[in-house]
Amino acid sequence: MSHSIVAIDILMEPDATMTARAQAVNARLLGVFPQGYSLDASHRPHLTTVQQFVRADNLDEIYDTVGKVITKAGPADWQLKAYKYYYLPANGTGLAGIVVEPTDAWAKMQHDILDVVAPFTVKTATNDAFFTVPGEPEIVPGLIDYITAFVPEHSGKNFMPHVSVGVATKDYLDAMLAEPFDTFTFFLVGASVYQLGNYGTARKQLKTWDFRPK
Repeated sequence: MSHSIVAIDILMEPDATMTARAQAVNARLLGVFPQGYSLDASHRPHLTTVQQFVRADNLDEIYDTVGKVITKAGPADWQLKAYKYYYLPANGTGLAGIVVEPTDAWAKMQHDILDVVAPFTVKTATNDAFFTVPGEPEIVPGLIDYITAFVPEHSGKNFMPHVSVGVATKDYLDAMLAEPFDTFTFFLVGASVYQLGNYGTARKQLKTWDFRPK
């Protein structure tokens, strides 16, 4: 990866409660839209904190500075609440997610991570910044723009933590969002840096911090 640009996701790893709910919704969406993606070992359920394009040469420095911010923030102690579905529309389909209530502590951690990562970021990139394998679709239109605009549009007061759960048609997702949502609480079991894949999925783990007792 040396001398290249990488699309990274600095993310939180949810516990078994959230993972099971996300996988159940993912299976439901695949039942009506099989050309979507499965949540599996290479499409991990996760909660994005920061997405950016960074220089691969600086990844070790990023891990070091981000790790210090995460340790200080103490996310292992946070109890979080999932309270609704949402989706991001794209050409008649949508990328659906389970939305989690933001907290002041999480917002501060995001702010601090953005600060320490800023010296290593680049404004934009090409599809080469993403993790892909032969036979998979091209990167969906809009993903590069989403990451480019992450700071103004998806941080601070616009931060909406969520777990992406799959793809379906807009009509199906409209109906799903109209259903009552059974709220639940969960915890975080780790944090990681991943290289992003198509649909903003967490595809290649680059670094991880495990919160679980050894």
